[in-house]
Amino acid sequence: MSNVKILTDSGCDLPLSFYQENNIILIPLRVHLDEEEYEDLVTIHPKKVYDAMREGKSPKTSQASPNQMKEIFTQLAEKKQPSVYIAFSSELSGTYQTACMIKEQVLEDYPEFDLTIIDSKCASLGHGLVVIYAAQLAKSGTKKEEIVEKVNLHCQHMEHLFTVEDLEYLRRGGRVSRASAFVGGLLNIKPLLNVEDGKLIPLEKHRGRKKLFSRILEIMEERGDDLTNQLIGISHGDDEETALMVKQMISEKFGSKNFYINMIGSAIGSHSGPGTLAIFFLNKKLS
Repeated sequence: MSNVKILTDSGCDLPLSFYQENNIILIPLRVHLDEEEYEDLVTIHPKKVYDAMREGKSPKTSQASPNQMKEIFTQLAEKKQPSVYIAFSSELSGTYQTACMIKEQVLEDYPEFDLTIIDSKCASLGHGLVVIYAAQLAKSGTKKEEIVEKVNLHCQHMEHLFTVEDLEYLRRGGRVSRASAFVGGLLNIKPLLNVEDGKLIPLEKHRGRKKLFSRILEIMEERGDDLTNQLIGISHGDDEETALMVKQMISEKFGSKNFYINMIGSAIGSHSGPGTLAIFFLNKKLS
């Protein structure tokens, strides 16, 4: 067992049980709904957010609490605990920048505080797969410098493919125009997006889900490496049935056996909406 403590935020869309079972510190993002503020994953379940969005409500989000972050960092510094914080992409949240600022404040009182903050440039279970890998490294006794090096490499090679059920949710978040959302809805246009250098980038548009899912498999074949043996992540916006269907398609095409499936959390789900589906895999075989 390594003496390195792994931290992350709820932008990685892993279940609460994962943190408890792997002794990982969770820093929750914030969700605002019906004039109440919640801690993502801790005091609100994503299903509540999706149901509210189906009713026409527009939840808002904010980054993790700086005060909570400072309290956690200070406790680690007092224990002289070597730590690695794997943060949600800096292009999608201010949480990484806040963590860097809080670290500097804590270093003023604890100059030997050994914390490395990694900007994962990943989101949802793409971020989550990196955290799972880091937890495995820490459990196996890997030294901190090696954990940081391997985690950074994992982040750089993580592929994200997203689609949403309703363009209206992306419009609310400023990702597409009102006109595009309206026309897309009329024509059953499904966008395909991916993450490039931490940013969510529109990739293609397809009419209907059947064509879309076929295209996702083509892109996986083009970009993926050793899809048979690697851990593939699938996250969904309260649509487990579709997630399992896509898992079956991937398994049949590539012989993949290892999957991690989970619901997209309240923070990311507030922007992507119900019916979102995302697939994550590595584009390079990593030891």
